[in-house]
Amino acid sequence: MTVQKQLENISIDDAVLVRRCQQGDSEATERLIVKYQDRIYNVILKICRNRDDAAELTQETFVKIIEKIDSFRGKSAFYTWLFRVAVNLTLNYCKRRFKVSGRSLDEPLGPDFDGARGQLRSFLVDESAIDPAVLAQKKEIGRIVLASLSRLDDDHRTILVLRDIEDMAYAEIAEVLEIELGTVKSRLSRARANLREILETVLE
Repeated sequence: MTVQKQLENISIDDAVLVRRCQQGDSEATERLIVKYQDRIYNVILKICRNRDDAAELTQETFVKIIEKIDSFRGKSAFYTWLFRVAVNLTLNYCKRRFKVSGRSLDEPLGPDFDGARGQLRSFLVDESAIDPAVLAQKKEIGRIVLASLSRLDDDHRTILVLRDIEDMAYAEIAEVLEIELGTVKSRLSRARANLREILETVLE
């Protein structure tokens, strides 16, 4: 089955579940929550960098979704609407409460750091080779990348999570963040450049 076909099936499935939710079907509501709760939690966690806060914000996201489900008219995909609510809640929380700061890259990084640094250097040699999703899959490098993401400002960290970790399309990101497509591309370019600068400090 092609990716496009899978997305179409997900969209149809969501549309059916949403319609049933709007009719008061609690089982359909539970199915939507179960379907997306882990993905929403992981996105929120990568933005706010605190497990307790991420759990609370995930719960708040679904409470808000259930409260507003009757207002959903299907003009965008359900999961795009869901992500918009989750990201907005998380960014508002970050701006309201604190500026996120992750683990210092000056801390000891463990016995595997030298090997990780060599792999990281090979990625940084080629500007087009930086892919946070690939880097994050490598255990020691992944820790460095996630710590580096936490040093970015909220907007840059969010767009990297949505594009390079969640693999969202540009158009979907524009809908989630409610910004122009051109803004998505320019912000993503700046975010990747800033992440690169932070990662390069590891090699100094």
